[in-house]
Amino acid sequence: MLCCRKALTARETLKLKTTSRSRPRRAPRRASPLLGIVTAALEDMKAVNVKKLDVRGLTDIADTMMIASGNSDRHVRSIAEQVVEKAKAAGFRPLGVEGSRDAEWVLVDLQDILVHVMLPRVREFYGLEELWESPAPDAKRSR
Repeated sequence: MLCCRKALTARETLKLKTTSRSRPRRAPRRASPLLGIVTAALEDMKAVNVKKLDVRGLTDIADTMMIASGNSDRHVRSIAEQVVEKAKAAGFRPLGVEGSRDAEWVLVDLQDILVHVMLPRVREFYGLEELWESPAPDAKRSR
């Protein structure tokens, strides 16, 4: 049996270890121009209780989630439309916009940034902040 197997040299073993398929590390956080555009649009439209969540370690679908509230369904719809308009004007094309018809919860997908604009009662009911905030490093999980 040993005669059929090739013995690996130290160099070949090292090469195998360094070329293994492990998940690549993400680049360190740098200021995104799109994040500034989204933040400015939310501030311009007087969005309430704006929260930015860094979800890079939790999911691969986006790097940042912005969660904001509007005072009425028209306000929610207007905030989302303004975010889309400002992003398009800066050259960032949204992948999609969902929920603008009812305007209780509008989701704007800007590839690396997801923007959730909700009515306060909907935001409280779903609790996205609690769902997506990363746990404290010293918090113990009970099973």
